[in-house]
Amino acid sequence: MGRWKNLLLTISDDSSGEPMKPNPLRYLSLSLFLPFLFSTVSVAADIENGERIFSANCSACHAGGNNVIIPEKTLKKEALETNGMNSVDAITYQVTNGKNAMPAFGGRLDDSDIEDVANYVLSQSEKGWD
Repeated sequence: MGRWKNLLLTISDDSSGEPMKPNPLRYLSLSLFLPFLFSTVSVAADIENGERIFSANCSACHAGGNNVIIPEKTLKKEALETNGMNSVDAITYQVTNGKNAMPAFGGRLDDSDIEDVANYVLSQSEKGWD
């Protein structure tokens, strides 16, 4: 916070050139704004990585959001909702731990890659896997 504090304290609020007095609301507004600024950039990269991981590890059974093992358990929006899998947390848990015929990827993929896949699957389900 030290460098931000110096920046905020040296900004002048009028043409007199006098520094502004410290105001906690400035710190609060800055701390609320910065995460949104940086998170937007990382989401696009995560989805792209998720697509790569999905193509390399999941598409054999789930190409186009389908399921070649259990056809009714697709990755389509309606099926995810019906099966309680329509959240990043639920998909992350399933990919990490596996279930029934689906193997666990927790020991094969990094946690961040699994989360990227979950975000990719959810975003594709919203788009209808087009």
